[in-house]
Amino acid sequence: METTNSNIIIHDVPPYIRVYKDGTVERLLGTEIAPASFHPKTGVSSKDVVFQPETGVSARLYRPNLTDHPRKLPLVVYFHGGAFCISSTADPLYHEMLNIFVKEAKIILVSVDYRLAPENPLPTAYDDSWEALKWVASHISGEKNATEIWLREFVDFNKVYLAGDSAGANISHHMAIRAGLENPGLAEFKISGVLMIQPYFWGEDPIGVEAENPVFKSVVDKWWRFVCPSDKGCDDPLINPFVVGAPSLSGLACDKILVCVAGNDILRERGRFYYESLVKSGWQGKTEFFETEGEDHIFHILDPTCENSNNLIKVCAKFINSE
Repeated sequence: METTNSNIIIHDVPPYIRVYKDGTVERLLGTEIAPASFHPKTGVSSKDVVFQPETGVSARLYRPNLTDHPRKLPLVVYFHGGAFCISSTADPLYHEMLNIFVKEAKIILVSVDYRLAPENPLPTAYDDSWEALKWVASHISGEKNATEIWLREFVDFNKVYLAGDSAGANISHHMAIRAGLENPGLAEFKISGVLMIQPYFWGEDPIGVEAENPVFKSVVDKWWRFVCPSDKGCDDPLINPFVVGAPSLSGLACDKILVCVAGNDILRERGRFYYESLVKSGWQGKTEFFETEGEDHIFHILDPTCENSNNLIKVCAKFINSE
């Protein structure tokens, strides 16, 4: 068979993505699409909104059946996972889980569709997510682009949470750090808490059980180096918030943080270390930790109706609604 630029693979990052010499990007997961709609099983409604026309960056908004909730509701700004290179707000797996979460927690939710690597290498996902927070915050002060009625009419802006799983939990951390370092465009926006589900942090040196599986360690190393062209590798502060030069955890701009890990997930060591480091950091907020034994990474996305997923979603809902 004749070899052409269209079939020469220059990046193979299993199980997520392949990149060919002619620039074609082939995503192997996370490409399915579920439209925004009314979800009959939960009574939750959703819609898609482009909040940054110049880049096309959008969000999917969710609201529960408001006849059951006459008062304004907490807001969750959610960042999906996918190693920064796959999935979207329209992914059927995320759409199903978030409908269940919104019903259980009784919240308004904004799911951010940040741009993906490699077409948009990091820090694009972080910058898009920051713009999403600025757009949400514009509805507090009533700016000209603050036209989304679900945010204007139904949100209690005294109860705003950041949340995400895997790469999205990583983004949540960096948004809370950035909010503590700078505040342009956030007006009176205050983050009540951060919900981090199986967070995606990593590092050059293995910790805990990571050292027992050097092959898998090298695979995860490759994931990060693919999406972030940095000479710091897996000790870039974006993926390793504990390296010298990374912003201190004590500067997180929120009142409380919940870190959730899964017992069979290789990333659990980093999640547990994040929690332990946060407790020791001098940060003045409330820190909570929850581990689901016997489950692997993003189990609650893959099957949001199983017993362990139900328990995790209830824990997250309680975190948001507890004073």
